[in-house]
Parts: sequence; C-alpha cells; structure tokens
Amino acid sequence: MGIISENYAGVGMKKIKGILAIVALGLTALLPLRWAQGLGKRMGRYFFRQGDTSRIYRTTRANLTSCYPELSEDQREIIIQQSLEQTGQSIAEMGMSWLWPVKRTLKTIHAVHNEALITDGIAAGKGVILMAPHLGNWEVLNLYLSNRYTFTAMYKPPRQKQLDNLIKRMRARLGTDMAPANVQGVRKVMKALKRSEMVGILPDQEPDVGSGVFADFFGTPALTMTLLPQLAAQTGAKVICGYAKRLDNAAGFEIYFSEAEADVSLKDAQLATEAMNRSVERCVRELPAQYQWEYKRFNSRPEGGARVY
Repeated sequence: MGIISENYAGVGMKKIKGILAIVALGLTALLPLRWAQGLGKRMGRYFFRQGDTSRIYRTTRANLTSCYPELSEDQREIIIQQSLEQTGQSIAEMGMSWLWPVKRTLKTIHAVHNEALITDGIAAGKGVILMAPHLGNWEVLNLYLSNRYTFTAMYKPPRQKQLDNLIKRMRARLGTDMAPANVQGVRKVMKALKRSEMVGILPDQEPDVGSGVFADFFGTPALTMTLLPQLAAQTGAKVICGYAKRLDNAAGFEIYFSEAEADVSLKDAQLATEAMNRSVERCVRELPAQYQWEYKRFNSRPEGGARVY
C-alpha cells in the first residue's frame, strides 16, 4: 500500500511540475523580448553568484575547464558568467518561442546566412540532415525551418506529460513532424529523408548506453550518438550545421548554416562520430558563450577515464 501511495505521489508531483512549467512559460510570453532577456540575464547572474553551491555553476565550470584548458582562471570565470546569462536568456525566451504568434517570433530574425546549403541539398534528391547543437536559440531555428520547409525534428520527450503535449503542439504549429528518439522516430526520419525532406537532430546529447561510441569533443572523450552518421551513410543525405545566434541588446537573432565535415557520412562509426563532434565544436567556437555548458556532456566515461563532474 505504501509503495502504491508513493507511486501516486510521484505521478502527482510530475503533473504539478508540468503545470508550473506551463504557467511560467505563459508568464514569460507576456513580456517583450527585451524584458524576457533581461529576466534571463538576472537569473544567470544569480546562479553565477552562487558559485560552487550551484550545480549549474559547477557543471559549467567543469565543462569549460575540460574544453578550454588554456584559459586562465579569470578568463574562464568571465565565460562562465556569460554562459549562465545566455542560458538564462534561453529559458526566459521559451515563452516567446512557443507561445507568441509565429509571425511575431519570425520578425525577430534579421539575417540568414548560407541557406543555399539547404535548398541545394534538397534539390539533390537525397534529403538534408540538420545538426542543431544546443547553441543560441534552437527553438527560433526550428520555427524558421518549419515555416520554409517540410521538416521532421527528432526530440527526447520530457518527463512531464503536460509539457510534452505543449512542446509537440507548439513545435508543430507550422507542420513540423515530431519524431521521438526511439525506433518509431528513427523510422519516421528515414521515411522523410527518402522523400528528400529535411530532418533535424540534436547531435550533442548523450545517447543511451549501447547507442553511441566515445569520440573526442574539445579533446575530451564524450559518449556520442551514432544515429546521425548512420542515417547520413545509409541515405546519402547532405549534412549541415545550423544555429540561431542571439544578438546583443535584444536586437533579435541571426541564423547561420554551414557544411558539416564530409567524414560524418562515413560507414566507420568512430571516424564519423569524430567528424560530427568536430563539426559541432567548430560551431561552438564561433559562439562559445551561447553554448549550453551546464549540460553534463561528459557524464559517461570510457573505462578507466577520470570523472569530469
């Protein structure tokens, strides 16, 4: 009886958390972009001031220490603060990204670079795989692509069902087909590529055990998905990188596309994942403060490897 009660309590708590998240989104959606970003900056500064007592601070520092060992402590602290401020802005912008009218959100995009990579790839007849790392505002990028292309996005559903339902409904406003990160989702993505469409995959999340290999990311081994390179090798799809850069002073966003390294399409999983990580790393080096450094990218370690966190 006690176990049943605990299970019900767990389900109830998830539901409450989901409802609170939706309420928070609704409140931030009422704010102009400048106010939302200002709120996010203050949130990031709060975590920075907490120092080692804050998990998000500790993880960010550990990642930057691993990835930028050449920086002095003072230089690293500057990037940590910038990163936490940018992460806070990403959170505060979710109301805009998910709940604003689409046309209003799209008006915040002021320039798009190298979009011909997409149109040329689709015209080639084998589809396009977009690698969208956790850099800048990827929800704005999703809206832009959904507005212009037939687009299937692979995602990992959150634990809160209410939040998952909202994500699927809001991301699908312009026809985005959401593919969960499971066998059914992979089949959906394969079918889209065979129709010469575009699919989006986040390449910098740790995969489930057995679904990845260790490949260097900024010189540190990181458990890396093999799915994206496998899709590229099997379909011949063009692989590109994309991100939406947050501009200073609430000026909006600019979108950047670039070609991934050619080796990402190799059948050799080790070489292909290394090429994929180098492609992501190149994007991150262009905009290091706007990368999601608080994610435990190096949580899994190869046998005998030292722990990062």
